[in-house]
Amino acid sequence: MDATMTLPAATDMVDADPVVGVNGPEDESVEWDAVDWRAAEQDVRRLRQRIFAATRAEDWKRVRNLQKLMLRSRANALISVRRVTEINAGRKTAGVDGQVAVMDAHKAELAEWVQLRARPWSPRPVKRVYVPKSNGRRRPLGIPVIADRCLQALTAAALEPEWEAKFEPKSYGFRPGRGCHDAIVAIHTTASRKDAKRLWVLDADLAAAFDHLDHDHILRSLGTFPARELVRQWLTAGVIEDGRFSPTDEGAPQGGVISPLIMNVALHGMEAAAGVRYYLTGTRAGKTVRGCPVVVRYADDLIALCHSREQAEQVKAQLAEWLAPRGLVFNETKTQITHLQDFSDLTLLSDFLVLSLSGESGFGGAETACDLVERWRVVRRVAGGVELMQLVDRAGEAYLESFDLAEPSFSFGFGDPGGEVVVDLFQALASGGVGS
Repeated sequence: MDATMTLPAATDMVDADPVVGVNGPEDESVEWDAVDWRAAEQDVRRLRQRIFAATRAEDWKRVRNLQKLMLRSRANALISVRRVTEINAGRKTAGVDGQVAVMDAHKAELAEWVQLRARPWSPRPVKRVYVPKSNGRRRPLGIPVIADRCLQALTAAALEPEWEAKFEPKSYGFRPGRGCHDAIVAIHTTASRKDAKRLWVLDADLAAAFDHLDHDHILRSLGTFPARELVRQWLTAGVIEDGRFSPTDEGAPQGGVISPLIMNVALHGMEAAAGVRYYLTGTRAGKTVRGCPVVVRYADDLIALCHSREQAEQVKAQLAEWLAPRGLVFNETKTQITHLQDFSDLTLLSDFLVLSLSGESGFGGAETACDLVERWRVVRRVAGGVELMQLVDRAGEAYLESFDLAEPSFSFGFGDPGGEVVVDLFQALASGGVGS
């Protein structure tokens, strides 16, 4: 892995039109160690809030103008480069060009290029790598070059607030301020009442969702988004595996910074397609209409809580038809319809435990055994009657799988990937040493 960063060739970069004001002086170079990060984050946050508000007001001309401003913003360029080169887990992972940005001078140069000289730019193919899974199979990841990752972060900052104003209430994966625990609480709130009516569960999984997303549907959904053409180029940039190039006619690379957002855009409208309706006015505003199912989605995993088996089967049929134009189908081996008396949502709960321990769920990272035990107690309160050892086994399996990567997908914050504290916790749980 190269420890230096070389920007794209000069032939790929041209001087952009002068930008002033919020974008900073064009002729002022970036001193990375002198950046006021708090001020930069506030600038980006304010722009995001304005895009969100304009979308809610359906002022589309203003939305597009604000998105263009975000795409030219120096603050956004700085935050995007910082996210890719200092925060993201894959910050030291190179794409097909073998380049990473480690030195402050390289990061500053990259931020300046992203803001001022990235047009025109032709996205590079992604590098195919494989992550071992617990079932013996391998999950394909596509690693873009660092320049594309920074541009994707820049673009996502402009696109995400528009869609956050549109997204349905009970989608929780890859969204700011939401996590696994929210999905679990939503399920528990609906299913744990003594007078609960939605006792039939459609537990569904989409087959290789990232690999089969329909490009035309995604681009139609983006409408007149200013960077729509750049998104199209990322989707069709191709893959290099073992030195061989393959075109990408479908799908979005797992490993791309903007791919999770694209997935959520593609799956927006799932609740409506399943027949979910909400009260819009009155004291029950925001509540699900009586008789409707409740659909809770986390990324490409979803649960529909229904009043009867017939309703669950109808929801499955409706969603299958709705998914087809998006290039997606159910993974039948992981999709089931069952009654709550026979159902324990171990997948969501075990994923939540691992994400909660890592801090990815929104609770913050656990650093001590006491922190882990407290996390466990939270899970146990939500889990209700789920069998302890089944949940421990699933969580332990997911935890171990996460470290099959050359670089861990997340950091537990308390030492090496061996995770001795986690191992101790699992041993205590297995021996009954941790109560609920």
